[in-house]
Amino acid sequence: MNESRERVVVVTGASRGVGKGVAIALGASGATVYVSGRSQEGGKKHPLGGTVQATATAVTEAGGLGIAVTCDHSDDEQVRQLFERVGDEQGRLDILVNNATAVPRELAKPGPFWEKSLDLLRILDVGQRSHYVASYFAAPILVRTGGSLVVFTSSYGGRCYMHGPAYGAGKAGVDKMAMDMAVDFRDHDVAAMSLWLGFVRTERNEPLFQHPDALNGPYGRFLANAESPDLIGRVIEALHRDPKRMERSGHVLIVAELAAEFSVREADGRQPTSNREVLGAPPEPSSVIVR
Repeated sequence: MNESRERVVVVTGASRGVGKGVAIALGASGATVYVSGRSQEGGKKHPLGGTVQATATAVTEAGGLGIAVTCDHSDDEQVRQLFERVGDEQGRLDILVNNATAVPRELAKPGPFWEKSLDLLRILDVGQRSHYVASYFAAPILVRTGGSLVVFTSSYGGRCYMHGPAYGAGKAGVDKMAMDMAVDFRDHDVAAMSLWLGFVRTERNEPLFQHPDALNGPYGRFLANAESPDLIGRVIEALHRDPKRMERSGHVLIVAELAAEFSVREADGRQPTSNREVLGAPPEPSSVIVR
C-alpha cells in the first residue's frame, strides 16, 4: 500500500465550498478522507446544496476513500465522537483541515458593526472555537501518528479590515491558534499552520462570477485572480509531503505563494497570485514562550 493510500484525513465543514474541494483533492491523492458537516441526505436542504454523503462519494470517485460523518461542529460531544470514530477505525490521523465555519447572513452587509445583529458572533463559535475543539480531540491521534499536519483555513481579514470586527477577530484568533498550537505540537512532529486563502470560487461566490460586469466591479481584480477549492486542497497535500513541514509550523502562510512554490496550478494552467501587496502581509509568530 502506498503512502498516500495510507493517509487518513479529516476535513471539517466539507458539505460544499472550500471544504468539499479540499476533501476531493486530498482524495485524489489516494487518502482516506472523513468528511464532516451538518448537511446530510434526507435532512433539511441547504440553499447552496451539498451534503457530506455527496462529498464522500466524490472523494471515492476521485481515487480515495470518502467517509461521510454528520457532525454539528457547534456541538462538542458530536466532535468528540467524530474523532473517537477516526481513532477506532483507522488508528491514525495524518491531516486535519479545520474549515467548518458559520457564515452569518449579514457578513458582507455594509455599515458599522453596531448596525448589524449579534448573529455575526456565530463566526467566533463555529470557526474559531470549533477549530480549537476539533484540534483538541484530534491531538492525541495526531501525536500518536507523528508526521502529521493541522491546517486552519483563514484569510487576509485576520490582518486588514474585512467584513468588520467579528470576522477580523475570528480570523486573527485562528491565526494565533495555529502559532500557539505549533509550540505544543513541536516535540511530537506535528505541524500546525494557518492558510490565508484568496477569493475562492465556491457555490456561495459563483453569482459574482456570473454578473456581466463582474470584472469591472469593486471585486473585479480579486475575481480575476480567484482560487479554486481544488488548488487549496492540492497545496495542503503538498504541505504534508514537504520536507520543510516543521520549519513552516506556527506560521501564517498565503495559499497563492505556496502554490507558486510547489508548482501547483489551476486546471486551466493559471497561477493565482498573492494579494500580499494589496491586503497586507501575514503576522509573524513570536519567539517568546511563557509557560
